[in-house]
Amino acid sequence: MPASELPGGDTGFDRTLFFTVPDRNARGRVVRLGPVLDEILSAHSYPAPIRQVLAEALTLTVLLGSLLKDAEGQLTMQAQTQDGPVELLVCDYRGGELRGYVRHDPARVDELGPNPTLFSLFGAGYLAITFDLPSTGQRYQGIVPLEGETLAQACESYFLQSEQLPTLIRVATRTDASGCVAGGMLIQHLAEGEEGRERLHVRLDHPEWEHMAIMGGGVRTDELADGQLGLETLVWRLFHEEREVRVEQGAEIVRGCRCSIEHYRSVLSRFGAAEQAEMKNDDGLVVVDCAFCSREFAIDLD
Repeated sequence: MPASELPGGDTGFDRTLFFTVPDRNARGRVVRLGPVLDEILSAHSYPAPIRQVLAEALTLTVLLGSLLKDAEGQLTMQAQTQDGPVELLVCDYRGGELRGYVRHDPARVDELGPNPTLFSLFGAGYLAITFDLPSTGQRYQGIVPLEGETLAQACESYFLQSEQLPTLIRVATRTDASGCVAGGMLIQHLAEGEEGRERLHVRLDHPEWEHMAIMGGGVRTDELADGQLGLETLVWRLFHEEREVRVEQGAEIVRGCRCSIEHYRSVLSRFGAAEQAEMKNDDGLVVVDCAFCSREFAIDLD
């Protein structure tokens, strides 16, 4: 629809909004997480810096996962290091289902103070982003150094290096007495409508991309994390001068831990009898600990 006719929209917690600017060959995603974010974070007693970095990672995972065209596809983001207090951060997104977990050294995190840098948390780490597409049996993975001041900057580097795609990503989080809110925006340039074609180099100086980067880069952190600001209104504020902006509501986001006794029984059934016997405790049960939701499942294979 013409930009002048974009609706204001209601506050959108736990949902995504897709938008395209045809004249600029650009596409984008906006998301704001609320209750589902609190639900995921509450599974563990994370210290404030870990809650902050996990909230950012979950927001990024939704933005990247919403790019999948395969309805059964899954996006997995993993940050890992061998010398930082954060040993492992992993999040995944599949069809609107979101989950995430951080394994860390609490004592070392406490020593960093309230506002640690990305490097102080992860050290010399790396970021791995994996796209799984069940409908075609394809799997794509890109790995980049965990560099920059934020995870969002590391994701921008991934798209430049692995996808050859100019990308702008902004994420903001806010925590108050009512809980945690996180918002994010992703904008990409598909020069000459070349989605699906090989991109031999990144044109960061393309006039269309320079314009979109300036307009999109003007978004404020308080706007992204403002639960009273509709996502449609946010897009309208940024791009109301464009001749045409198309918007489409994306999937609702829910906590998507897929743990269940039936699931784990199916996984364990793939092991031989001898391996199953080694897994059993003194009561003859196999105890499986789900790190994502902090629950244990005692499974009787007999």
